[in-house]
Amino acid sequence: MSAAKRSASTRAARLAARASPYHASVTLFEAADALEPEAGPSAPSPRRSKRIKLEADTTPEPAGVLVADLEDAPKTRKVKAKVKAEATTPLTLTSSTPVSHATNSKSRSPKKAKLIPQSLEIPHPPPPRWKETYDMIKDMRSHIVAPVDTMGCDQAQFKEQDPKNQRFATLVSLMLSSQTKDEVTDAAVTKLREAVGGTLSVNAIIAADESAVSEAIAKVGFWRRKTQYIRQTAQRLRDDFDSDVPKTVDELCSLPGVGPKMAFLALQVAWKLNVGIGVDVHVHRITNRLGWHRKPTKNPEETRLVGSTCQFALKCMMLSCRLNLQSWLPTELHPEINHLLVGFGQMICLPVGPRCNSCQLSTAGLCPSAQKTSGRKTQKILVNEYAGSGSSGPKVDIMVEETVPKQEPGDGLVDS
Repeated sequence: MSAAKRSASTRAARLAARASPYHASVTLFEAADALEPEAGPSAPSPRRSKRIKLEADTTPEPAGVLVADLEDAPKTRKVKAKVKAEATTPLTLTSSTPVSHATNSKSRSPKKAKLIPQSLEIPHPPPPRWKETYDMIKDMRSHIVAPVDTMGCDQAQFKEQDPKNQRFATLVSLMLSSQTKDEVTDAAVTKLREAVGGTLSVNAIIAADESAVSEAIAKVGFWRRKTQYIRQTAQRLRDDFDSDVPKTVDELCSLPGVGPKMAFLALQVAWKLNVGIGVDVHVHRITNRLGWHRKPTKNPEETRLVGSTCQFALKCMMLSCRLNLQSWLPTELHPEINHLLVGFGQMICLPVGPRCNSCQLSTAGLCPSAQKTSGRKTQKILVNEYAGSGSSGPKVDIMVEETVPKQEPGDGLVDS
């Protein structure tokens, strides 16, 4: 072996140990030549080793437990930990071990539940002649059988025996009724009950396959999302509420897919608690047509918060209708107004083409939105005729006008 090779081998074997300036429990090993460089301009400067071994105590660690790569940066350097596959001893961090450089993850604070407003700062003034209007609608509803009377959310409980199951069936029916007609909702509840074994309970929903729930409610609006909501709600009820429906609005609204309207109706039907008015599209539409709001609202929940100074204006618009009504309507009428106006909106005060000729409010001058219709209405009917007596002649389309007499108030009502 040449003298140059022996000199290089000797120089590589000489190592010096020193304490790390960054951590007391870390020992750095460097070539002795790095601490005492050879004299002379031609001596090459040794490269500083960047690979160190972390030692937690004086006991030697198993080979290849942890190797850290340190970037050439000051104290704010980043540490990349590389754990080898054969490592079996995990690194234990104590209170003296700095962890600010190892992770930047931030713990998220728990989300606070938002309370549901229950009153207006300035009560809404009662509309003129509202009691006369209300009594007339009530009289018309007594002669009408609407879908909500036979297939509403309050009907789901009558097919269950256990009180908890009755309340849960009511909640499920309300969750399915969003953006869905009563006829479709009632059929979906019946099919769901059969799919989970004949009893609509919390445990039955949890034990059922997701595909079975989805197939049963596939006819309702947003059925995929509602499938997740119902299963998550059943899990929450079992874990947090002893498999029963909560008895407060805030707890109900904390459930997935449950809003204020569903919460108020669930409390009224399931627990017989009168804490607010359930406002849906029918209640919102009819009360605005009657002029019962000081400022016409744009959606059902906006009928709740006119006059509020809430910063989140868009969300607060969903609150005004209910708060407006609650501020002046007598409390004893709160539980019945939803059912009353929903049936009235399904049969007479339709969203498109309201049957004002069948409504007593229009003739009594109590509805400012009543549509005036002419005494005689013409309807065009297309009749297909063929020239000549045979069927082989050319086809001729003839338009015939048919006169329909004016419909008197009260006509078309279904007597119960």
